[in-house]
Amino acid sequence: MIKPKKSLGQNFLTDTNVINKIISVIEIKNENILEVGPGTGNLTSEILKKSPKKLTVIEKDTKLANLLHKRFINKIKIINEDVLKIDENDLDEDKLIVFGNLPYNISTEIFSKWILNINDKKFWFKNLVLMFQKEVADRIISKFNSKNYGRISILANWKLEIIKICDVKPSSFYPKPKIDSSLLLFSPKLNFFSLKNPKNLEKITRIFFMHRRKMLKKPYNYFFNGNLKVANKLKIDLNLRPQNLNFETYYKLTEEYEKLRS
Repeated sequence: MIKPKKSLGQNFLTDTNVINKIISVIEIKNENILEVGPGTGNLTSEILKKSPKKLTVIEKDTKLANLLHKRFINKIKIINEDVLKIDENDLDEDKLIVFGNLPYNISTEIFSKWILNINDKKFWFKNLVLMFQKEVADRIISKFNSKNYGRISILANWKLEIIKICDVKPSSFYPKPKIDSSLLLFSPKLNFFSLKNPKNLEKITRIFFMHRRKMLKKPYNYFFNGNLKVANKLKIDLNLRPQNLNFETYYKLTEEYEKLRS
């Protein structure tokens, strides 16, 4: 058995009950499927049983990529690269259904990249079925005025509908992680707040949540140079803290920032 690499955040999913739950979340027959971080191919094998139109996997670890090649000869397309260096929009002409037991150490980085790389209303995926550390999942689904609310909550809820499927215990993986995991289903929103450049939202949220316990005044002034016009327009109390502003307010703040720069 291949030894998981801690440096790559590898925890192989081995629980057949959880695997069956994952592939039953959404219909995959005759669909184009992308699996990220397939590991030894336990989920891959079950996806193939559901008769997808095509299955592509992205596996950074060359040893695992070779193992998958031997196990699934000509049944899957293997991309032996770093998912962070791949342009998702170039993966396929058709929209993909994405499955991923994302490496814990870079899961938010991968997820954020995918969101920021959505070309306006042209989504490169139909759905995302992704496994995260439970604490990361809690941040993704969190609403404002809560301790878990932050950058990733705002980015995720901008263009995506999110449903929590279930929590998964450490015993479902090899090696066992020290914390629980959560499975989330993401679907594109038909309507969302239009911004010129997604990276401006990333910048706004990064600066505002850099000191989440501090008042809004300092990060606001960083972007608007002390001019209260935008704060008054959006009815923002600058004595509040970053977690006290809802999704829509951050999208509107980004829009006002873009107006200043245009």
